[in-house]
Amino acid sequence: GFLHQCSGINELDQKLQDDQPVSAYLGFDATADSLHVGSLLQIMILRHLQKSGHRPIVLIGGGTSKVGDPTGKDESRKMLTEEDIQRNTAGISKVFEKFLEFGPSEKNPTNAIMVN
Repeated sequence: GFLHQCSGINELDQKLQDDQPVSAYLGFDATADSLHVGSLLQIMILRHLQKSGHRPIVLIGGGTSKVGDPTGKDESRKMLTEEDIQRNTAGISKVFEKFLEFGPSEKNPTNAIMVN
C-alpha cells in the first residue's frame, strides 16, 4: 500500500469517510520541464485520493526553483531564470493533466487545483 506510517491513523480514517472532501497536497520543484519516474508514486497517490472523493492540490515550487536547494548536495542547484521556471512549470503541468481532473471547485469539489 501507499501508507507506511501515520500519526492519528484512526482519526484520519474517520475524516476520509466523512461526507466532506479532504484536501491533500504534494509539492514539486520546477527544476526541469518534466518529472522523473520517481514522482509517479506521489502522482498516483493524488489520483487515488481524487478517485476516492477528495481534492488533490498540486504545489509547484516556482520560488524554491528560483532560489535553489543544496539539501544533501555539495553545491546548490543552478539558478533558474523566470522564463526557465515558467517553461518547466508548463511542462510539469502537462503531466498532472493526464492523471488528475482540474476545474472549478464550485462545479466539482474534488477537482484538483494547481498552485505555484
